[in-house]
Amino acid sequence: MCGIAGILAFGDSEPIAEDVVTTMRETLRHRGPNGASNWIDADARIGLGHRRLSIIDLANAASQPMANADGSLQLVFNGEIYNHAELRKELSRLGKYRWTTDHSDTEVIVHAFEEWGIECVHRFRGMFAFAMWDARERALWLVRDRIGIKPLYYTVQGSRFAFASEIKALLALPDVRRGVDEEALFHYLSFLTTPGEQTLFAGIKKMAPGTWLRIDDRGSIRTSRYWDVWDMASPIDGTDDELAERILAELRTAVKLRKISDVPVGVFLSGGLDSSTNARLFSEGETQPIRTFSIGYDRDYSGYANELHHARAMAETIGSEHHERRLTRADVIDFLPKMVELQDEPIADPVCVPVYYVAELARRSGTIVCQLGEGADEMFIGYPNWLQALERQQLDDQPAPRFAKRLASSALAAAGYGHAWQTEFLRRGGRGEPLFWGGAESFPHHEKLKLLSPALRTKLAGLTSWDALAPFHADFMSKAHEKSHLNWMSYVDLRLRLPELLLMRVDKMTMGVGLEARVPFLDHHMVALAMSIPSARKIPGGRLKHLLKLAVRGLVPEQLVERRKQGFGVPVDDLFAGRLATVAGRELTCFANDSGLIDRDAAMALVNSGQGSKSWYLLNLALWWRHFIAGEPINVS
Repeated sequence: MCGIAGILAFGDSEPIAEDVVTTMRETLRHRGPNGASNWIDADARIGLGHRRLSIIDLANAASQPMANADGSLQLVFNGEIYNHAELRKELSRLGKYRWTTDHSDTEVIVHAFEEWGIECVHRFRGMFAFAMWDARERALWLVRDRIGIKPLYYTVQGSRFAFASEIKALLALPDVRRGVDEEALFHYLSFLTTPGEQTLFAGIKKMAPGTWLRIDDRGSIRTSRYWDVWDMASPIDGTDDELAERILAELRTAVKLRKISDVPVGVFLSGGLDSSTNARLFSEGETQPIRTFSIGYDRDYSGYANELHHARAMAETIGSEHHERRLTRADVIDFLPKMVELQDEPIADPVCVPVYYVAELARRSGTIVCQLGEGADEMFIGYPNWLQALERQQLDDQPAPRFAKRLASSALAAAGYGHAWQTEFLRRGGRGEPLFWGGAESFPHHEKLKLLSPALRTKLAGLTSWDALAPFHADFMSKAHEKSHLNWMSYVDLRLRLPELLLMRVDKMTMGVGLEARVPFLDHHMVALAMSIPSARKIPGGRLKHLLKLAVRGLVPEQLVERRKQGFGVPVDDLFAGRLATVAGRELTCFANDSGLIDRDAAMALVNSGQGSKSWYLLNLALWWRHFIAGEPINVS
């Protein structure tokens, strides 16, 4: 796990200065505290930088940037290839490659690219974002893994192309202007994050999951989506017990692969089904107690009850070396400046806070890698509100004129109910769109328009956040073997909420302390299996995670298997009842007055209404703008 950065100069641009590459690289120091290096080609048209967090093959020979034997390929890589040992054996049998490392997965990528070209990505099982310079073709390749576990950003500035693991490395370039992408801001207010290739920074994009980009030294760019879950998923059948057995076998493999490491590995343990399953499978075959880590709060809040006792119960079951920490109100609020710096752009999920602190807890124990439970709820249907969403969609499917839904939605909005989700669902139904737009939505359309400044409202007139989802829906309708509502719900989260919100918060917060996070439920074979199961088999009688619960029965204590879904959370309503409300009021007033992007009165009305979650979304945006756009320090006192 590392931080990568680089610049490609094309046309008549100035040669690349190594100190510029170093400056980019050093903004990523937290991602790679174990070493750093650059490579600049002889004519200074391409420069690569790398910060190393040593996980696999700790020897200096495994450092990056890494070249092949004749130097025609140069690689910088962030992530892990879990099947690197098998690929090394396959490549070695060809007798064509000289290995300079003992067991580096980075070197496997180099020789795999030599042998198979860009098609090598189909052979990798892991999480990865990498850049490969091919001197023979004078072309740079960027690749992001199938699910989008690792991020990768890029920008074109005149006759220069730059990329990095984090946006802050691109902002370190002298010619990058810090401006707001207003359309991305519009979508942020829908999804708590920016969708697709957009970021909140004008002119800076991110690689979409499962895609590659090729740019040559003339500046010609090609992109391709090389993987979609429907390329692998195909209908399967069997009894519930047979399906559960397949799930458990695949999950055991995914967990075992993610135990591969030359440094200590542990498990984040919340006490829910997903993390408890992770911990139980991880402990299998271990001769020493595994390490588990939990975060709670100093007391139970009205908006969030501690789960620490559930986590302890699972830790006792497997006999783990268990670590925990209790957060206070002050811990949450005081972390805000650091959170904004690590996020780069707003990741409006407040769970960034506990993820950072549990990662810090693990890192301080000497643990360098941890497994997490992300993805299980989306793949095996674990959210209670998804059942409600399914019922709404089935109701919307009933014969009713679309114009009547549009009229009803407009009437409710005119009557002052634009903030109500019923109004929004009628609006979507009236336009013939799915009602479910993802597992994380913030503001309905009419409420969002009210929050925008009058000038921005006029400028973005006619824009809807369905525009960001329409390409995903087109892929779903053309590729899915079963076009069920439940499959759409899983698929849209796989394309948006998971990679750009949940996994982004995991990457930014864990790497903020130099900790690698691994997510076995999102192994692409695991995901393909889950999406191959008929929808009706996943929630019979409305039983959430039915097959996963069946798979782990007898491995995880019954009381944890049958626990009501709680979720990793932050008591935001309680926080906004005190000091945070004062901070939010001050910051949102300044943001509205200075940026011209939001309406001050609408934002303050929201904060004063006591809606903690929505206030958090706006506060995150305002703090981002102050730090990254206005370039001012954040004060939470």
